Amino acid sequence: MTTRVILVRHGQSTYNAQHRIQGRLDASVLTESGCEAACKVGDTLASLAFDVIYCSPLQRAQKTAELIRNRLQASPPLESTELLLEVDLPLWEGMERQAVIDQFPQDYQRWHEHPEQFYMTISRGEEEHQHFPVLELFEQARNFWLEILAKHADQTLLIVAHNGINRCLIATALGIQPQFYQSIQQSNCGISILNFSEVVPGEFPQPATVQLESLNLTQHLGQVFPSPRSGHQGPRLLLVRHGETEWNRQGQFQGQIDVPLNDNGRQQGEKVADFLQSVPLDLGFSSPMSRPQETAKIILRHHPDITLQLDDDLKEISHGLWEGKFEAEIDQAYPGLLQQWKTAPETVQMPAGENLQQVWIRAIAAWTRLVQSIDQQPLVGIVVAHDAVNKAILCQLFGLSPEHFWNFKQGNGAVSVIDYPEGLAGKPVLQAINITTHLTGSVLDQTAAGAL
Repeated sequence: MTTRVILVRHGQSTYNAQHRIQGRLDASVLTESGCEAACKVGDTLASLAFDVIYCSPLQRAQKTAELIRNRLQASPPLESTELLLEVDLPLWEGMERQAVIDQFPQDYQRWHEHPEQFYMTISRGEEEHQHFPVLELFEQARNFWLEILAKHADQTLLIVAHNGINRCLIATALGIQPQFYQSIQQSNCGISILNFSEVVPGEFPQPATVQLESLNLTQHLGQVFPSPRSGHQGPRLLLVRHGETEWNRQGQFQGQIDVPLNDNGRQQGEKVADFLQSVPLDLGFSSPMSRPQETAKIILRHHPDITLQLDDDLKEISHGLWEGKFEAEIDQAYPGLLQQWKTAPETVQMPAGENLQQVWIRAIAAWTRLVQSIDQQPLVGIVVAHDAVNKAILCQLFGLSPEHFWNFKQGNGAVSVIDYPEGLAGKPVLQAINITTHLTGSVLDQTAAGAL
């Protein structure tokens, strides 16, 4: 059983347009642009059947939820809950962002660089209280999941809320710690999708039971990718999984066997190339294996001045003696090990192959070398690799260990967007992951669900 959660940030508000900090202040309303974007979300989600919509009680989120609901084919119940309120920033609410930077430079720097340590001193009568907005919002998000997931096993939910709480919902579901609060992007009317399996009432999801299918999709708004944050000076990297192979389609483990793209995989490569044609690319990197190389070369046909660079450390995980086999054959030859791979992948040593810790080490080494080579430069590059390697890279952005391997989905031909606003000196920002809308037009990933 799977509970699907589609998460949407509200449309642009008057305070967004004025670059004011909103928090829980309920003074701003949707702009005309925000209303139009909310309607586009509704049109994009119209074919999906939702069991319920939950939204924040703040009017910018409520209005967004109502506009989306009006465009759906069915009209699910709409419920507001204070567990979806935005981050509480009482000393800054209503102020222009630049004014906050000017008046509270040290506090703003801590908010930006160390959100888990950021606090406001609030006076209550004669007493003063230290309020930790991000830590308290993380706890609020956990309480939301504990309350809501138990009620909606095997259902589809739509959640319409805010930038901060949406970040915390995603982070707490995946086991991401508060220090990475600023590393998750949520654009106005961006769409994110979480899938929960085996939800046990009263228990918070374990890593193997939740998957981020996609993050911050914006193509329905006419945006190829979310825009970089203001002040962005470092590189942007587009992480791509290779197109489909026949072994992907059949569910046959390939690992480091050099299986080429099938016809559908080449078509996927062409669609990625068309999707990225208008993006000004500066660099191209790939695993040396044929399936990512071919995908990368198809993409770079629109960018003939770029020389593709290969890195052996981007090769797919070695499945050893599993390679070339189907799940039934693996189950017969290695009883229980395949199930262990699906539920506790960090504990599995592939027979005559690798374990995830080895993949982590080389994938992170390759990624670090790559980022260092373009550090502090506003360049855009593609990195074409494999399912396991891409997941390792995405996990390491948030300091996640191999036990979180299954938390990030990577479909064939999918694109993820990673920004380094300050280069390696600052934290990366995950702008979007697993974009596959260019392949089928759907927000849902409909690529092959085969073996790695």
